[in-house]
Amino acid sequence: MNSIADLSVKQLRQVINLKVKIEALEKKLNQLAGSTAKPVAAKAPKKRRKMSAAGKARIVAALKARWAKYKASKQAGKPAKKKFTMSAAAKAKISAAAKARWAKWKAAKK
Repeated sequence: MNSIADLSVKQLRQVINLKVKIEALEKKLNQLAGSTAKPVAAKAPKKRRKMSAAGKARIVAALKARWAKYKASKQAGKPAKKKFTMSAAAKAKISAAAKARWAKWKAAKK
């Protein structure tokens, strides 16, 4: 059976017309037969629950508090980062090694 969402507008109109005819025929049948059975009624759509502004504010506050606690626990375990500074001798040593590598590469290229 097709889902109602998959039906075209024309098909939906046909469905509605058929339901109206069925209900009319059931009503007529009940009048003639004297039946006390109630016709099948369509289900009413469920009402959506709405959240109050105060309720929403409580949830937001709880989430913020939870994240603050989580972040504080992560920061407590880490020591403060030390700033790393390189000495002039270390910079000179690295520079000399780089110059030697480039010189070797240029010599191999010739």
